[in-house]
Amino acid sequence: MNQTEQRRNEEYLITDAPLRALAVFAVPMILGSLFQQVYNMVDSIIVGRFVGQNALAAIGASAALTAVFICIAIGAGTGASVIVSQRFGARDYTAMKRAVRTSILFFLALSIVLGLVGLVCSESIMRALHTPEEVMDMAVIYLKVYFAGFPFLFMYNILSYLYNAIGKSRYPLYFLIFSSILNVFLDLYMVMTLRMGVFGAALATLIAQGISAVLSFLFFVRMMRRYPGDGTMFSGRDLKQMLAYAIPSMIQQSTVSIGMMFVQSVVNDFGAEALAGFSATARIENITSVVFLSVGNACSPFTAQNLGAGRTKRIPEGYHAGLLLDAASSVVIFVVIVPFARPLAGLFLGADGTETAYRVAVDYMRWIGIFDFLLGAKMATDGVLKGVGRMKIFMLANLCNLSIRVAVAMLCAPRFGIAFVWYAVPVGWLANFLISHAAYRKLARELEARAGAEVR
Repeated sequence: MNQTEQRRNEEYLITDAPLRALAVFAVPMILGSLFQQVYNMVDSIIVGRFVGQNALAAIGASAALTAVFICIAIGAGTGASVIVSQRFGARDYTAMKRAVRTSILFFLALSIVLGLVGLVCSESIMRALHTPEEVMDMAVIYLKVYFAGFPFLFMYNILSYLYNAIGKSRYPLYFLIFSSILNVFLDLYMVMTLRMGVFGAALATLIAQGISAVLSFLFFVRMMRRYPGDGTMFSGRDLKQMLAYAIPSMIQQSTVSIGMMFVQSVVNDFGAEALAGFSATARIENITSVVFLSVGNACSPFTAQNLGAGRTKRIPEGYHAGLLLDAASSVVIFVVIVPFARPLAGLFLGADGTETAYRVAVDYMRWIGIFDFLLGAKMATDGVLKGVGRMKIFMLANLCNLSIRVAVAMLCAPRFGIAFVWYAVPVGWLANFLISHAAYRKLARELEARAGAEVR
């Protein structure tokens, strides 16, 4: 393959038809995200069936706290990927590689600090969240192992965003396939053979993710050598630029997760049975949401690369292609989720699951399956806004979404029933979309005016 052909293959986000480019980019991300969810699903299915319902509730109780920390990693990856994507689109490889080094060094240090904070504060936070006493010890054990390996998980997520920034979304998939298979075997061995319980499930995930993160880093270093140019190991100016994008995203992501911790505390007050049912559907919701999240994440580098390359006319075309992919996905999810909610819940709860746990899981799952098209619309719109660096409006829209969900859960659920925890979800999604779409329409007018000025 000659250099021109290789460059064309690498720059497909700024050369191919938008629908095809987004599909090629998003499909590996969707598959990769699904494999990432396998980590959580395997833990939940094996623990729920072979350790017990309380063990499943313990993992579910820790999910809100772990989400806070992983969302910080997502926000950090967003900031790094916007800068790297724009420089890749502009073919400024020296600046791109400098930004890559800066992001890896800084965020590695940050992940170590956050992991230590998580280790120290695990039990205190679990008690503040009203975690049922019968699952407290198992939840704390799971969290401590999780945070011991947090730097590996954090860096893997940062590297995934960097791969995506240069259009290499299939490589994170390869590492996730490997680590997911390894995680399955380690889970089965540690939980079923060694009888290590929740500790064994957490340890299996730590080992699998650690190996995946190291391999991902080594391969990424090798890939960077293909591009010309060199530069300093660390740039304060690049870091300042990244943080201008990353901090609003980190605040938004972590605030959303902190808000969901309050929601989790409301669910915890309904007891271990309701918590187990809620946790089962939360796993299914995580799986369905990765489809929309992946399309939204595909919209971001598509937008950033075309902005960097000066091909602004393609940005609205990419947005409409993203909405089309989300609409098709929501139809498939509805057909799978709504009719088969109880069997899906049974994957986690098994024959020993109580009727209360099943009722909570099925009601929540069907509600999400009906309205998840709103999540897709919001994700695609947010993806475009992140790609052009409109982080303030992105943060505002998502905080509005969060406020609705937390307020309804905390004010209505204790009085009228647990169902109000999920009744508010599509309302929050809709509010988020309306705010983001208004910002997108303003952006589209600016891009149209810019294109007209360039023609003149």
